[in-house]
Parts: sequence; structure tokens; C-alpha cells
Amino acid sequence: MTMKIVDIRERTLPIASNIRNSFIDFSKMTLSLVAVITDQERDGRPVVGFGFNSNGRYGQGSLMRERFVPRLMEADPETLHDDSGLIDPHRAWDTMMTNEKPGGHGERSVAVGVLDMALWDLRAKLEERPLFDLLAHRFGSGTPDPRVFVYAAGGYYHPGKGTQGLQDELTSYLDRGYTVVKMKIGGASLAEDLTRIEGALSVLGEGQHLMVDANGRFGAAEALDYLSALQDYDLFWYEEPVDPLDYAGTRAVTGRAGGLPIATGENLFSHWDARNLGLYGGMDPERDYLQFDCALSYGLVEYLRTLEALGELGWSPSRFIPHGGHQMSLNIAAGLGLGGNESYPDLFQPFGGFPDGCVVEDGHITMPELPGIGFEGKSDLAKVCRELLD
Repeated sequence: MTMKIVDIRERTLPIASNIRNSFIDFSKMTLSLVAVITDQERDGRPVVGFGFNSNGRYGQGSLMRERFVPRLMEADPETLHDDSGLIDPHRAWDTMMTNEKPGGHGERSVAVGVLDMALWDLRAKLEERPLFDLLAHRFGSGTPDPRVFVYAAGGYYHPGKGTQGLQDELTSYLDRGYTVVKMKIGGASLAEDLTRIEGALSVLGEGQHLMVDANGRFGAAEALDYLSALQDYDLFWYEEPVDPLDYAGTRAVTGRAGGLPIATGENLFSHWDARNLGLYGGMDPERDYLQFDCALSYGLVEYLRTLEALGELGWSPSRFIPHGGHQMSLNIAAGLGLGGNESYPDLFQPFGGFPDGCVVEDGHITMPELPGIGFEGKSDLAKVCRELLD
């Protein structure tokens, strides 16, 4: 019997927080949570795939309802399946992108990325295996590595939170097993940011490291001013020094970075943009890091193309550490050998973080053997998912 998608539901939910980076505040931030419901059952319940977008881009329910969900629901079910009779996210992706012109991605990359996440969750659940295991056998080495490096992202600008508050926050992450922590820069003067950086460095111990993130705030000249100051410190990386599409500015920074790694890519949404970064951004595949986030960039189907495009330019998957802090990227990291994943220990809950019982040890977590992406293993997230079904 051919399986069918019987319903697709979206709900826009708040993930607001009284914080800001150098560019935006998060006081009205939202995301889209999606459920793809099928006529298949496991243990007497319908098999459902869930997906949602990362922070920094808003919920995209209207785009889904107007274009992408109708295309999936109106398609002949057999055109969405592979030879096994199960949902094929690649064919579903082609269906969603019917009558979409190339380029000019706008917000549609987020809408498709959310649905793509749900479809991969669904596919792995139908096979009754973790997604990372499916990915390793289909696209990777055949052997997943369930131990994944994670770093703690935070250090936002917050009203009334001075250097001591920043130190307390980062210390709490280190106390929970993280070895690498990240803070924001570019939302204050260079002198103030340097005071904050020195305060953050003062709480680190042996084997612990600090990242700094400018969120694309600077033009090339100011980014280079910061670079000159940052080179006095032993940092893990300098993130998004310029606008993500300013390849000349990126090249100016990377060309003078010396031994300081540069990280960028979270706001590039296609494999073509990623390829242009690799061709024209001057980044070093042996030193630098790439942060493409599948939930914001058309999903895993497009992410696989990005890995291939950058691989042709000398980039190993181990230099990819995605933005977003969600379990989808954790599965990709474990299945395809990425270098790790971002994590939000306290922010954007319940969508960030790990399944219950996962602990950070020496900067790594071990993926549990849960079917699909594993959302049901995180009790607070599972509750929200159930509410969408109810």
C-alpha cells in the first residue's frame, strides 16, 4: 500500500528573549513548528515528522500555507516516494520547488528548510532508526560517530548585564561540560568589547576557548580594526566579521587573519552562495570554519549539495560546524562527520538543546539511539509537538 501524507500543520510560536546581538534584538522572534502526518502507524499511533527553523529568521507559516504545503498535498503520493514506497525527501523537495525561480532566496529557504527537516524526521521514523544512522549509511562512510563536539553560544548584549554577568553566564556553561563558549561583539565600541572579551577570557581554564561573533556588523575597514585587536588573544574563531555576501570584505579579513580562524556562512542559503564564498572569500580550508544551517537554507537536500560543492574546493566536512543549535544538525554531524554543532544551553527553548539525559562531557555529547531526529526524547519539546497534533 502506498503511504500518504494526510495533513501538514504549522504553528508560529514565540522564542522571544530580551537580548540582542550587533544587528537585531530577539524581543519579537518567532519560529514555525511543522508536523507532517501520515497514514502509517507505529505502536497504534500515526507516524509524524516534525521540523522547525532556527533562531534569527522568523516563522514562515504564510509561505508554507500559500505555496509549499499545497504542492506536497496535491502531488500524486507515488511521486513523493522512492522504490521502497516510503517518502523520499529529495523528490518531495523537487515538488516543493516546482515553479520557483532560482536565486533571490528571501525567506522561502526557511519555509522549505522547515518542511525538509520534518520529512527527514519522518523518513527515519518510518525506517525505525536514528536519522544519523540513515545518513551515515546513505551519504557518509557507513559508520556514524555518535560523539559530537558542541560549543555553548551566548554572551549576548542584555540590558543591565555587565562584564560580571557575562562571566557568570560563560562560567555556567563551562561548569556544564562545555570547553568552548561564544560571545557577541560589534554591538558596543571596540574598547568596551575588548573589556568584555578580556573578562570572558579570565574565566577560562586550561583547554577552554572563546569564540567571538560580530554577526556581519562591520564593513571591511572596521572588521580589520577588530581583527588587529583580536589577534592579541588566543581565540577559537572570529565569526561573521562582515556581511555574509561581502566576499571581497571576507577576503580582506581572511587574508590578514594569520593564525586566527574565521567562521561564516550561517546567512548563506544555497549551495551556489556557499560555492561563491569558497571561490571568492579567501577562506582557508585548513584554518577556517563554515556554518551553513540546513534549517534556514532549504534543508538537508540542499545541504548535501553544499557539502559536495565545497568538497570540490578542498573543504572537508570536519570544517563544517552549523549554526542553529538544533538536533537536526546534530544528526547531520554524527552521520556525515561534521566538525560539531552550535548549542544554546539556556536560550530559545524548548527548541534548542539535546534529548533528556544527554550530558556534555569534555565538550562533546553522545547521540542517543532514538528514531528520527529524536525530538520525542526531549520532554519539553515533545510536549509542544504533541500540542500541535492535538
